[in-house]
Amino acid sequence: MASIPVGILGATGMVGQQFIALLAQHPWFKVEWLGASQRSEGKAFRDAAAWRLPNALPDDVAKKIVNSATPGNAPKLVFSGLDSSVAGEIEAAFAAAGHIVVSNSRNYRMHDTVPLMIPEVNAEHLALLDAQGKAEGWRGRIVTNPNCATVVLAMALAPLRQFGLETTLVTTLQAISGAGYPGVPSWDILGNIIPHIGGGEEEKIETETAKILGALGQNRIDNHPVRVSATTTRVPVQNGHTASVSVGLAQQPTPEAVINAWNLFRGRPQELELPSAPPQPLVYLNEVNRPQPLLDANRDGGMTVTIGRLRPCPLSTYKFVALGHNTIRGAAGAAILNAELMHRQGLL
Repeated sequence: MASIPVGILGATGMVGQQFIALLAQHPWFKVEWLGASQRSEGKAFRDAAAWRLPNALPDDVAKKIVNSATPGNAPKLVFSGLDSSVAGEIEAAFAAAGHIVVSNSRNYRMHDTVPLMIPEVNAEHLALLDAQGKAEGWRGRIVTNPNCATVVLAMALAPLRQFGLETTLVTTLQAISGAGYPGVPSWDILGNIIPHIGGGEEEKIETETAKILGALGQNRIDNHPVRVSATTTRVPVQNGHTASVSVGLAQQPTPEAVINAWNLFRGRPQELELPSAPPQPLVYLNEVNRPQPLLDANRDGGMTVTIGRLRPCPLSTYKFVALGHNTIRGAAGAAILNAELMHRQGLL
């Protein structure tokens, strides 16, 4: 298969760097264009960005000149790791110019005609793209992936819809890599827990989850009726967002039925054997002290969500712990999987 050229918006940031790392050996996509702020424009990438990942910076990307974040010379398919403070205007300009923007930013997630995608959960939501073109007047399109903590929760909840999912209470323990670089000052986070994450983190989990789990309606998504209450915290963990979850179900399934629902859960990425798709997107761990970020966040290249500690909840039906890699399954890897699905369905 001939390689598909792609661009990266916000290439010098942490999510942009994760895009570069994950695409380095991708069988379909090849990074051909980098876009960033004016202070990086005109520089070779190696001079414009301080590389922060353990993966080696690919030589071909290191030599590439960084462009301004404006449409024109970029490939049709563009991944966006832009900060939300600038993403809205820039992504709209690229979509208007005919680019397919697969975005990690929050700006368009809740727009009626913009798919908010976890391909295993709601692949059918890509049907919104026809309505998006008519509503926005764009020649291109925007597809988004969820907030990094929402991904973990929504994937764990998706197989529970069959049991009449009604309520969810979640407290997150989120890694410092989710705050970007330099992120949280060391004196604030070492040996500490910060019981607040800004940027509407709790609201994003509460609203995005209902859209992701919802059904495709007439030019929009009919949200799932689940009521979600979220508390978000930052903890001294490098990578991996953990969620402590209680769910209220209309039915009373056995623990074995719930665990089977998780372990048997598959979606379109597994059916199509997409390159970034884990063979089993949800894995239940029987050990009483799992999942753990240090041991489980990188499972299947960081694309698998692990679950454990299922037990009865005296206030709801069940409670459990879920974990996912926040910058891979919760960010760059999620966007790449979205683009793989779009390619296989002829939408690029």
